[in-house]
Amino acid sequence: MSIDTAPANVPLDAPRRRELALALVAERGFVRVAELSRAFGVTTVTARADLDALERQGGIRRVHGGAVPLTSPLAAERPDREPSFEEALEASVEPKRLIGEHAASLVRSGQSIILDVGTTTLQVARSLRARTDLEDLVVFTNGLSIALELEAEIPRFTVVVTGGTLRPKQHSLVHPLAGSMLDEVHVDLAFIGCNGVDAAHGVTNANLPEASVKSLMMRAAARSIVVADASKLGEVHLGRIAPIDAFDGLVTDAAAPTPIVAELLDAGLAVHFARDPRVDP
Repeated sequence: MSIDTAPANVPLDAPRRRELALALVAERGFVRVAELSRAFGVTTVTARADLDALERQGGIRRVHGGAVPLTSPLAAERPDREPSFEEALEASVEPKRLIGEHAASLVRSGQSIILDVGTTTLQVARSLRARTDLEDLVVFTNGLSIALELEAEIPRFTVVVTGGTLRPKQHSLVHPLAGSMLDEVHVDLAFIGCNGVDAAHGVTNANLPEASVKSLMMRAAARSIVVADASKLGEVHLGRIAPIDAFDGLVTDAAAPTPIVAELLDAGLAVHFARDPRVDP
């Protein structure tokens, strides 16, 4: 469905606007208030009111800047559906923050690193910013959100965006050009996000173009760390990034299921648990 659904100069009444908005959110995974305002020829105040009404009806969930689907019924109907960046940003917030802090603690001044696109790697970026001891860090990323997060740290950090074709759903850059730069560099450490970590099937992602770029990032790094909260463990998705033995470690949270962790350890993967110092001093 195109967002340009309203005929020119024909105003839509509230029920029709909300019907179309609901369909767009379900199809895209995330729709911005500003997009609905432009498409329906209404003010942003009216567009927000439409989304608020849909949320009260139980059709969507409001997030910053727009709306996402209610995850539980949608996930039940489409278990392998790729969540939008904004949906993922609202999930497992505290575990991702702790994972980001632990992963950032592995970085040293003067190193070069890759931060893959994703909400967990965004938390790594935020934790790197908080590391006031870090200097002369070079960060390559294909995530626009990560690049913008780190922009304020220039010139303390050098931020390099890979280039490539923009995927709006994740605000990521993918083929054909994303791999060109990665073929020309060799960094110290890559942090790779994913949708699934499984001892038998390896590390996987819901989107094939992004899985391909993640694989190239690993080839460009001396060491690769996968960052994934407990909900990703034992999951298998469409695109394989790499087998378990291609990674140097996993950073996950304390809720990781013990049997799955045991399988990963048996497969030779070092597992690091990000813990809350307020709970586990």
